[in-house]
Amino acid sequence: MRNHSFILGSVVLSLGVAASALLVQAGDLNSRPALLAMADIGAIKNDLSPDDPAANVTWAQLTDQQRLVLAPLKGEWDTLRPWQREKMLDIAHQYPKMDAQKQQRVQKQLVKWSRMTPYERENARKRYQQFQSLSPEKKEVLRKQWKEHQRKAAASEGYDPEFDGAEPN
Repeated sequence: MRNHSFILGSVVLSLGVAASALLVQAGDLNSRPALLAMADIGAIKNDLSPDDPAANVTWAQLTDQQRLVLAPLKGEWDTLRPWQREKMLDIAHQYPKMDAQKQQRVQKQLVKWSRMTPYERENARKRYQQFQSLSPEKKEVLRKQWKEHQRKAAASEGYDPEFDGAEPN
């Protein structure tokens, strides 16, 4: 039904961060590196009507399970745009079907997203849209550059870029 939002959110999270960092690194954007923390989960606006009842659900109207998943957004839930709420509800709907690693990643990304300012979120959206407008070849070049950037940063700062904090199986 609305599985597309989860998939789009995952794409935004992975590609948006890479696009943001590489576009800034390449000088295509005039922006601070702090804005690269993550892409906005709701970066792709769908055609949801603001009058749609699902988009106007208040925090108090969420189920216990939805509130548990979306807890990082509690303080700002009632101020989110309708399409953002809908995307978050899609994530909460998909959450029980995710394996533990995906659930952990979603929680980490929701926390990061909740800590971004509206300005940072808007910049992330714009960078994601810029990335999406690139040719497949340019996207691949940027992905490779991003992986190399992560590897170099990890080496110079002494951390493992593959480690996500999860306990080994």
